[in-house]
Amino acid sequence: MRRPPLDPLAEKLRGFGPLGILVMVVVVFFGPILEPFSVLPALAWVHRSRTPWRELGFVRPRSWIATVAIGIVFGGTFKLLMKAIVMPLLGAAPINQAYHYLAGNQAALPGMMVVVIFGAGFGEETVFRGFLFERLGKLLGSGAGAKTAIVLLTSAWFGLIHYPVQGLGGVEQSAIMGLLFGTIFAVTGRIFMLMIAHAAFDVTAVFIIYWNLETYVAHLVFK
Repeated sequence: MRRPPLDPLAEKLRGFGPLGILVMVVVVFFGPILEPFSVLPALAWVHRSRTPWRELGFVRPRSWIATVAIGIVFGGTFKLLMKAIVMPLLGAAPINQAYHYLAGNQAALPGMMVVVIFGAGFGEETVFRGFLFERLGKLLGSGAGAKTAIVLLTSAWFGLIHYPVQGLGGVEQSAIMGLLFGTIFAVTGRIFMLMIAHAAFDVTAVFIIYWNLETYVAHLVFK
């Protein structure tokens, strides 16, 4: 299918002139301030620049049931492995102090679920895998070296945005997540499974905290 003709503003938004760079800065640096609505600047760019959704990984799965099931199992399992094995090896404290207020907190649980499912699962994947991979791919190319650089750059930034709230442990966990999810996205070019996996990862984390199981899970392997 031929792409419809682009108007001048759309051309500038898809380019890397002053306006294109300004949009990237707004999406990447100021978008996270809007959490859980951090995805809105990226969505506005997609709409106004007339960028095909496919270029951000929005490709309809062959099977929604399989995609959802794989995403849930992958995301939940990945979180348990991070909490029980990887983070203890990195010297992380078993208790996530930034979110420990969620332990047994029924009032805070619904709002947090909205944040992790829509803000993190949908929003962060759209920005850090979809938007940034599209933008950096246009800038750096689509070769193996370019994709490796994109995975590393997006993973580093994804880790750093978690520092103000979660500290070094949040940076380490998020950077590792970015490396894994970014590699999968670079290979597949599909984002829906990653969105579901990201949401499942964070939902699992929330319930571990809510049920006050952090110390137990963190000591499952290393006593």
